[in-house]
Amino acid sequence: MRLAELSERSGVSTATIKYYLRERLLPPGRRITATQSEYDAEHLRRLRLVRALIQVGRIPVSTAREVLAAVEDDARDQLSRLGTAIEALPHGPEPDESDPSTAVGRRTATQLLRRLDWRFNLEIADGFPAFRMLVAAIAALHRLGYACDITHLLPYAHRAAQLAVVDLDLVEEFGTPAEQVEAAVALTVLYEPVLLSLRRLAEAEESNRRFGTGR
Repeated sequence: MRLAELSERSGVSTATIKYYLRERLLPPGRRITATQSEYDAEHLRRLRLVRALIQVGRIPVSTAREVLAAVEDDARDQLSRLGTAIEALPHGPEPDESDPSTAVGRRTATQLLRRLDWRFNLEIADGFPAFRMLVAAIAALHRLGYACDITHLLPYAHRAAQLAVVDLDLVEEFGTPAEQVEAAVALTVLYEPVLLSLRRLAEAEESNRRFGTGR
């Protein structure tokens, strides 16, 4: 397809597509004349991923480029490619090491991983943005006086483990390693708002059952 058709099918303006091409977020098309190139379904799929990263995930262009580089790196094993891609996504605030509650958060998070027997996460711990985000979250709960001990955290962790199986089952439906990495990134970005909205809807339903009409 030509650039105009790629724009029409993707819903992305030609000016934006040209910008993505210049920023190396989208691979160049096949040159057919000195001024025109041809694009295929692979470009359309990549363009949708780029838009998911930048528009839905609110990821900077430079970060999106890192993610896409990991997707394309055949020298890495699949675990490394997935990890690099997911780690490049936004993860929230870093722990405040000057806050005494951070030590509590780190200790609690580590104990939680041990209770779950999540050995891989224990090995990478502070090197993994998601672990540091958990530490910061537990520290905030502790600082404000809300329950954040292992007993209260375990139900969330067990449900997260179940969701991880669902996530990876869906990722494995894609045929090639590169497609799986792209799917993992896109689904992480796109499904997190789904999870947040479903949680709030479920809480509204349960609140009505407990405190409202119960209908």
